[in-house]
Amino acid sequence: MEENLEFPDLLRLIDERSTAFRVVVAAAPGLDAQVPTCPGWTLFDLVKHLGGGDRFWAAIVGAGSADAPPAEAVAARAALEVPREREALLAWLDASTQLLLGALRAAGSESGCWTWWPASQSPQTSGGVARRRVQETAVHTYDAQLAGGAAQPLPVEVALDGVEEFLFTVCGTPSAWPHKPTAFDFHSAEGRSWRLTVDGDGARTTRIPAPTAATGEDSDAAGASVHGTASELVLYLYDRIQADSLHVDGDAGLLDLLRAWEPEEK
Repeated sequence: MEENLEFPDLLRLIDERSTAFRVVVAAAPGLDAQVPTCPGWTLFDLVKHLGGGDRFWAAIVGAGSADAPPAEAVAARAALEVPREREALLAWLDASTQLLLGALRAAGSESGCWTWWPASQSPQTSGGVARRRVQETAVHTYDAQLAGGAAQPLPVEVALDGVEEFLFTVCGTPSAWPHKPTAFDFHSAEGRSWRLTVDGDGARTTRIPAPTAATGEDSDAAGASVHGTASELVLYLYDRIQADSLHVDGDAGLLDLLRAWEPEEK
């Protein structure tokens, strides 16, 4: 099985995706452009959200192990003021990303910290934060591109890690699945596959072999199987595209149940 991205790769990808995001914003006709995938938000709002998130997580990583985010970081995020002029705003976003990267480098990958996913399959460490911020930045770069009318697929290495990161962090939970036990398989065109099993013990994801023409797929094991590029799978999981943009085998209605499910613990 393929290994997860290494910590230095995660830091590189945060920087690369943030740079790509800033390039899109710099080229946009205006900061008041609407972001279709973030209803009610303008491009300005998206920049403020991403940069504010970078600063928030930099403070969390810097605080080390804790039962809650630092009070001052919560207050700073609530009272966040950012420049309105585009060049100054972009410089602020760059500085925000560098604050995050600096905190992550100083902490290293194994340092504990507060996260909102204590019951998931992802660790409460700076490495877990870095992996999450890659995806936050990548998906919001897609959002910004869409606002500018020229959305592009997520880079393959980002998207391949993003499918598993989402399933581990957002879907992983010990809360009981309130429906008949089942499984969801996600197959990327690039050759990686994952199974999300949901039952009375909650939800958990494992890597599985990719189906081949010789072996086919065990249709009895999964209630629904979703096929697409890794980028398409990530964008579907983040509700940026709909299931009808992908190939779905099995009971597509189960995907609606999964989307609507709000576990008590994540």
